[in-house]
Amino acid sequence: MLDELLHDDFLSIGPRGFLLDKWQWIDRHAFFRYHELQVDDLEARLFGDAAIVRSVQHNHAESSGRDVRVATRVSQTWVHERDIWRLAGVQFSPLAE
Repeated sequence: MLDELLHDDFLSIGPRGFLLDKWQWIDRHAFFRYHELQVDDLEARLFGDAAIVRSVQHNHAESSGRDVRVATRVSQTWVHERDIWRLAGVQFSPLAE
Protein backbone atom coordinates (compact mmCIF):
# COMPACT_ATOMS: atom_id res chain seq x y z
CA MET A 1 0.00 0.00 0.00
CA LEU A 2 2.81 2.47 0.79
CA ASP A 3 4.33 1.55 -2.56
CA GLU A 4 1.29 3.00 -4.35
CA LEU A 5 1.12 6.09 -2.13
CA LEU A 6 4.75 7.11 -2.61
CA HIS A 7 6.09 8.64 -5.83
CA ASP A 8 8.93 6.67 -7.43
CA ASP A 9 11.28 9.62 -6.77
CA PHE A 10 10.19 9.95 -3.11
CA LEU A 11 12.78 11.14 -0.58
CA SER A 12 12.46 11.48 3.18
CA ILE A 13 14.67 13.78 5.25
CA GLY A 14 14.76 12.59 8.84
CA PRO A 15 14.90 14.73 11.98
CA ARG A 16 18.70 14.33 12.11
CA GLY A 17 19.26 15.04 8.42
CA PHE A 18 19.50 11.50 7.06
CA LEU A 19 17.97 10.69 3.65
CA LEU A 20 15.83 7.69 2.78
CA ASP A 21 14.56 6.81 -0.68
CA LYS A 22 11.19 5.20 -1.32
CA TRP A 23 12.23 1.60 -0.60
CA GLN A 24 14.41 2.47 2.38
CA TRP A 25 11.48 4.39 3.91
CA ILE A 26 9.05 1.53 3.27
CA ASP A 27 11.51 -1.04 4.66
CA ARG A 28 12.01 1.10 7.79
CA HIS A 29 8.40 0.44 8.76
CA ALA A 30 9.27 -3.23 9.37
CA PHE A 31 10.94 -2.23 12.67
CA PHE A 32 9.09 1.04 13.40
CA ARG A 33 5.57 1.08 14.78
CA TYR A 34 3.39 4.00 15.88
CA HIS A 35 1.45 3.60 19.11
CA GLU A 36 0.01 7.11 18.96
CA LEU A 37 0.22 9.90 16.40
CA GLN A 38 -1.32 13.32 16.99
CA VAL A 39 -1.34 15.86 14.15
CA ASP A 40 -1.84 19.57 14.90
CA ASP A 41 -1.50 22.86 13.02
CA LEU A 42 -2.30 21.21 9.69
CA GLU A 43 -2.01 23.51 6.69
CA ALA A 44 -2.22 22.60 3.00
CA ARG A 45 -1.46 24.81 0.00
CA LEU A 46 -2.03 23.90 -3.63
CA PHE A 47 0.32 24.93 -6.43
CA GLY A 48 -1.14 23.56 -9.66
CA ASP A 49 -0.41 19.82 -9.67
CA ALA A 50 1.57 20.00 -6.41
CA ALA A 51 0.68 20.56 -2.79
CA ILE A 52 2.70 21.40 0.31
CA VAL A 53 1.25 20.08 3.56
CA ARG A 54 2.73 21.26 6.85
CA SER A 55 1.86 20.06 10.34
CA VAL A 56 3.16 19.37 13.80
CA GLN A 57 3.28 15.74 14.86
CA HIS A 58 3.51 14.37 18.38
CA ASN A 59 4.14 10.67 18.30
CA HIS A 60 4.73 7.74 20.55
CA ALA A 61 6.39 4.92 18.67
CA GLU A 62 8.66 1.94 18.96
CA SER A 63 11.81 1.67 16.88
CA SER A 64 13.84 -1.54 17.03
CA GLY A 65 12.36 -2.26 20.46
CA ARG A 66 13.09 1.23 21.82
CA ASP A 67 10.37 3.54 23.11
CA VAL A 68 10.39 6.80 21.13
CA ARG A 69 8.44 9.98 21.87
CA VAL A 70 9.03 12.83 19.44
CA ALA A 71 7.51 16.19 18.55
CA THR A 72 8.37 17.30 15.01
CA ARG A 73 7.35 19.81 12.41
CA VAL A 74 6.61 17.95 9.18
CA SER A 75 6.57 19.21 5.61
CA GLN A 76 5.13 16.96 2.90
CA THR A 77 5.29 17.50 -0.86
CA TRP A 78 2.50 15.87 -2.87
CA VAL A 79 2.25 15.65 -6.67
CA HIS A 80 -0.82 14.96 -8.79
CA GLU A 81 -0.11 12.77 -11.82
CA ARG A 82 -2.51 10.69 -13.90
CA ASP A 83 -5.41 11.47 -11.52
CA ILE A 84 -3.52 10.20 -8.46
CA TRP A 85 -1.96 12.17 -5.59
CA ARG A 86 1.39 10.71 -4.47
CA LEU A 87 3.76 11.73 -1.70
CA ALA A 88 7.02 12.86 -3.31
CA GLY A 89 8.86 14.06 -0.22
CA VAL A 90 8.65 14.47 3.51
CA GLN A 91 10.92 16.31 5.94
CA PHE A 92 10.88 15.99 9.72
CA SER A 93 12.37 18.78 11.86
CA PRO A 94 12.48 18.66 15.67
CA LEU A 95 10.43 21.33 17.42
CA ALA A 96 12.44 23.95 19.26
CA GLU A 97 12.08 23.54 23.00
